[in-house]
Formats: sequence, structure tokens, C-alpha cells
Amino acid sequence: MSSTSIKPKAKASQPRPSAQELQQQYNRFQNDLQTLASKIGELEQEAEEHNLVLSTLDEALVEEPDRKCFRLVGGVLVERTVKDVVPALKTNQEGIQKVIASLVEQYKSKDEEFENFKREYNIRPAPAS
Repeated sequence: MSSTSIKPKAKASQPRPSAQELQQQYNRFQNDLQTLASKIGELEQEAEEHNLVLSTLDEALVEEPDRKCFRLVGGVLVERTVKDVVPALKTNQEGIQKVIASLVEQYKSKDEEFENFKREYNIRPAPAS
């Protein structure tokens, strides 16, 4: 029994993709970038809401740390005190900032990959008619 191994073709020897395949890849890149951008925007809005709530609760934390406040957790409204909620909100906000940073890096990487793809296949947007 002889075993044959398949060697991957070198990049230069691969045939150029068809115009339809190039269009599909181009559209896929655009959709991926648009999806990442919308997710980043959504999370930035959520982070801004956290900032607004925290700025309000910081005043209450100084004046009345045992004041009642309500928090939505998993679709259930729970009663807590300000001193219990503020640390949790700060933790959530930090987590959101980390996710945003990660998504921005993914966006930059995908955008660079897209630019390389366009350069490799000499793709330019068609002028508007």
C-alpha cells in the first residue's frame, strides 16, 4: 500500500477566482466589516448608558449608600442598595470596554485583510452612474 500525500499548491499557482467569486468575497468582507461596526456602535451606546447611570449613582453613593435602587438582571427587576449596584455596574462597564477594544482590533484586522484583497486583485469601486 502506498500512501500519497497531497501538497498544497503555492499561492502563485492558484488560478485567479472568477469575477463572481471575487464579487462574493468582496461582499462578504463588506458585510463582516458592517456587522463589526454595528456591534461596536451598539456596545459604545451601552457603555455610554452605563456612564450616565454611574454618574447618577455616584452622587447617591456619597449621600445615601443604603438607598434603594432597582436593577434589571436577566429580565428580572431586583431591589438592591446603591452600594451593592455601583461595583457591579463598574465591572460591567469595564467588561464592555474590553469587548469594544477587542472588536476594534478585529475590525482593523478585517479591514487590513480587505484592503490586501482589493490590492491583490486590483479591485476598485465602480463609479456611480
